[in-house]
Amino acid sequence: MKQIKVCLIGYGYWGSKLARNFQNSNFFNLTSIIDISKKNLEKAKRDFPLAKIGNDYKEFIKKQNISLVVISTPTKTHFQIAKYTLEKKINILVEKPLSLSIREVKVLENLSKKNKVLLFVDYPFLFSGSIKYIKKLIDNKKFGNLIEIESFREQAPVRKDCNVVWDLTVHDISILNFLLNKMPSSYESRKFKTLGSSQADTAYLNLSYKKKINVFLKNTWISPKKVRLIKFKFKNAIVYCDENEPIYKIKIFKGNKKNNLNYNLEIPEIDLSEPLSQLVNYIYKSIQLKKNIIFDKKLNLNITKILSKLS
Repeated sequence: MKQIKVCLIGYGYWGSKLARNFQNSNFFNLTSIIDISKKNLEKAKRDFPLAKIGNDYKEFIKKQNISLVVISTPTKTHFQIAKYTLEKKINILVEKPLSLSIREVKVLENLSKKNKVLLFVDYPFLFSGSIKYIKKLIDNKKFGNLIEIESFREQAPVRKDCNVVWDLTVHDISILNFLLNKMPSSYESRKFKTLGSSQADTAYLNLSYKKKINVFLKNTWISPKKVRLIKFKFKNAIVYCDENEPIYKIKIFKGNKKNNLNYNLEIPEIDLSEPLSQLVNYIYKSIQLKKNIIFDKKLNLNITKILSKLS
């Protein structure tokens, strides 16, 4: 089987995770790693001694016969690198957020279609077994209509290139878009700079959707404990989705008919595969089929529109 050659641009905190998942795949060969940091390149060479390393992505893209470029660089650089790569008719995966600009997202989407190459964005939770399980519960109405969603996403590296909405809320918005397949009808957003830095590090957000579905989101970089909890309130059950749990990520609390304050706990079996590895598999299948089913439904544009209103 011929492996797809991959060039990774950016070997920082998230880039190293992407590198590991592509290298662990039977479908891809991580042939080159680009970074402007000497320290990052030295680490990349230790981690992937067979990969070529350098600091000029244009030179590598021209010479290496690459089929997929993975972009894991500061947000402000995404558009320039992605546009250059798409113009060379090469598939790309971009770390979220794709861009802080609706106009730039439109340009990249149009360029992707024009040159018949695929544009992926790293929304990892769309590929998690827990979120796929929740999607089935919503669609088949196993516990009745969905009424409310609360999400708590706390603790992450403090960033200088974007605020907490673009960094953490993007996960919630991508999940909501996948689960509900609709745009919110109203938005409320409160953001705070608790560290006194240039970027808001904490956000409290409210979204309303048709059919009276209310959503509350709390996102913050500043927390002594990492929290990744989403609560789904259905008519006949409350479902906890906790991505920090190693095994029991989904907990279903079914109300007692005699006493609504007493709940019976159920823990279903779900797919526990690493979401990034599932994303990598999806990218391979999409390249082979030349179809990008998940991202072809204006996903990137809709997510960027919502984040722009909230940020």
